[in-house]
Amino acid sequence: MSGRNPAPRRSYGGRSAEERRAERRERLLAAGLELFGTRGYAATSIERLCATASVSTRNFYEEFSGREELLTALHQIINDRAGEALAAAYDEARDAGLATRVERAVRAFVTVTASDPRWARIAFVEVIGVSSDLERHRLGRRSQWAETLLEITAEAVARGEAVDRDYELTVIAVIGAVNNLVHHWSARDEDIPLDDITAELTHLILAAVTTPAR
Repeated sequence: MSGRNPAPRRSYGGRSAEERRAERRERLLAAGLELFGTRGYAATSIERLCATASVSTRNFYEEFSGREELLTALHQIINDRAGEALAAAYDEARDAGLATRVERAVRAFVTVTASDPRWARIAFVEVIGVSSDLERHRLGRRSQWAETLLEITAEAVARGEAVDRDYELTVIAVIGAVNNLVHHWSARDEDIPLDDITAELTHLILAAVTTPAR
């Protein structure tokens, strides 16, 4: 051993290299949200992303392998936020009746995913058909949402609030309805109140779990 002290980590403007890199990543995520959520994924180049985020192309590739990984990261973020919000809202209403529990869960999901049309476009439009890898990621997240809905229906059945039957196809239909309705809202420049979106989805879910299948 040479006995020399290790070189100190370089700091600029009071920020460490790790902090500056984290800031660059956040700027790239913000640029991806803005450009993918308005112009669209196909119409957005890495050069435009870098210009919007005020980072170099080299810095971009230090964080992401390409546009697809950035889009995947954004899709992951919105799904994680929506999942956390839904779980928290549902837990807070756990002692309430089924209608209240469903309404609170739906409102939490809609508020996170639909309050900003850029997130809605990324979550429900831009991730479709990009690649086989991203499609596997998207379907994996959809499966997680299906499991969440199945847990909610199973609890409702156990409480005697819902019909005891197989809900596998029902949750797939509900997920499709949610995705399309939220996208419909975002595509119409938000001229439909979010309360109306929440009420319609709540009604749909309640009808689905309290009506026997033929």
